Amino acid sequence: MVDNAVTKPPLGVRVRRAVSRALFIVGGVVTLICVLLPLACWRDDVAIEKRMGEAVAQVDSVAFNRTVVRYATPDGRVIIPSQGILYPDGLNVGDNVRVQYDRANPELVRVAGRSAVLSLLPVGTFLAAVWIVIAAVVTVLRRFRVQV
Repeated sequence: MVDNAVTKPPLGVRVRRAVSRALFIVGGVVTLICVLLPLACWRDDVAIEKRMGEAVAQVDSVAFNRTVVRYATPDGRVIIPSQGILYPDGLNVGDNVRVQYDRANPELVRVAGRSAVLSLLPVGTFLAAVWIVIAAVVTVLRRFRVQV
């Protein structure tokens, strides 16, 4: 007599599969974010290049998440972008730096001569590290039986 009943895999196998799936979902979300970030930088660069203004800015503060600069537009307005400056690597408080900004939106400002290309190396390195860790964890889960 043939039994048509479907048997469930053991709990340990189900847990390993669930963890693997969750890791791949997290990896997919991180990958999506890492693809969108350089695209957003590129979009900002295009906006600046369409209506470019140039000025010399003074660096007021440097923090992990933003570098604040102060610059004057040709009409005499002093601009301090609330979100900071794009591509601020290597700037120090008190430095004077050439900047390019969008004349229609002076809050959108970048260090002159820098572009979204600078975002590719850190984003790519981070993404590679994420997938290496995910691959290592999934490999360990598949090779070794976890008793649950």
